[in-house]
Amino acid sequence: MLAASSLRKLVSCVILDLDGTLINTDGIVNDVLRAYLGKYGKQWDGRVAQKIVGKTPVEAASTIVEGYGLACTVDEFILEITPLFSERWCNVKALPGADRVIKHFRSHGIPMALASNSPRTNMESKISYHQGWKESFSFIIGGDEVTMGKPSPEIFLEAAKMLNVEPSSCLVIEDSLPGITAGKSAGMEVVAVPSIPKQSHLYTSADEVINSLLDLQPEKWGLPPFQDWVEGTLPMQPWFIGGPVIKGFGRGSKVLGIPTANLSTEAYSDLLTEHPSGVYFGWAGLSDRGIYKMAMSIGWNPYFGNSEKTIEPWLLHQFTEDFYGEELRLAIVGYIRPEENFPSVESLIAKIHEDGRIANRALDLPLYSKYKDEPFLKTPLQRNGKI
Repeated sequence: MLAASSLRKLVSCVILDLDGTLINTDGIVNDVLRAYLGKYGKQWDGRVAQKIVGKTPVEAASTIVEGYGLACTVDEFILEITPLFSERWCNVKALPGADRVIKHFRSHGIPMALASNSPRTNMESKISYHQGWKESFSFIIGGDEVTMGKPSPEIFLEAAKMLNVEPSSCLVIEDSLPGITAGKSAGMEVVAVPSIPKQSHLYTSADEVINSLLDLQPEKWGLPPFQDWVEGTLPMQPWFIGGPVIKGFGRGSKVLGIPTANLSTEAYSDLLTEHPSGVYFGWAGLSDRGIYKMAMSIGWNPYFGNSEKTIEPWLLHQFTEDFYGEELRLAIVGYIRPEENFPSVESLIAKIHEDGRIANRALDLPLYSKYKDEPFLKTPLQRNGKI
């Protein structure tokens, strides 16, 4: 139970954005545009990708056509690129925590609306591949159904009208700056879930900024809390990675006294975009040594200012020697907390040890201990880290 001082404001309904908030469209957008522009001898640039986040289709298309000097009009570009996207929506994945959030609010009878700058037909096509989503929303409203898309507040005000509630009673969950601006301009409470890595400082106009939907606390807004946390951990559908242990920055043992068995991220670029930065835990299989409990960080380690997202497992066992180059297989079964920065190395070390204690205790529970027998942990890997 949150203290009264932690309660921000009572709301009665939730309005969710779609792309980048509930589903991971960024990967598909990048793949399609990279292939499309490659035909014209141009290279898709991540900086341009950031400029189109949260924009209407016409605005995004205009940015691309002008930015790359394409010999076509914006309308011609949209006409050519739209079918390429449409054939890929069947592969779009829900972002971690999205299905959980939707099911939670629906089970508690919290009215929900879906409001996106995307055209209505595109929205319905995307969510049709996720069981139970369409019927969970009382209303769906697309950017083609309003005069002006986000950052105009029109789409959110229209959603509130459909829900028959005052705008001040709505909680907006958004990933983009245009969406956050729209929500605040509509007089609503806004939770930001930034889709652009390491840019949370740009989202200060939101009422709260969280790392991912896994970290949403509905009770802060007077909504029913989640009841699925178990002894400080959130159970997850297990996912698996593996590969040879590589040398990291050397700071795990030298600076922190916590030796980590780093994995190369080269084969896991897609996986790293699917899973938010944070601290996870599970089981680690080490060739010729056995299976061990482990806690693991995914992210940029803000205290050290990493420029790249890393995977750093900490095997909860005292080893007498290094095992660089040995094959490590991981079964990740739960989540502990989001990535965060710390004021001192001492506070960082204390938090890591706390993570280790939480993981060590949780992995004794039958809920998690059963995964120690996963065949993946004992199966030799191919070169790409997969069976």
